[in-house]
Amino acid sequence: MTVVERTVVITNPQGLHARPAELFARLASQFESEIRVSRDHQPVDAKSILHVLTLGAAQGTELTLSAEGVDAQDALEALVRLVDSDFATDETMRQESSG
Repeated sequence: MTVVERTVVITNPQGLHARPAELFARLASQFESEIRVSRDHQPVDAKSILHVLTLGAAQGTELTLSAEGVDAQDALEALVRLVDSDFATDETMRQESSG
């Protein structure tokens, strides 16, 4: 099976802290594929919030996402969209627009 890779840059001013890491891991867990995220060539399981937090990804950190499996392409596209949106979810966007 083919491994799909994408590179993202953390733009969130607080970096990949607890809430974004939780959103990232939860989204990754929705896919069957094996998904890894790595910083400086140190890959961790993207489906584990604790592993994602160990990356210590501050604002400006470049991360490489890789996925292997039946839905690898869809998984990476969804995760890249999440990172590019600064970890905005429908829920957080509703809160911001109503507040």
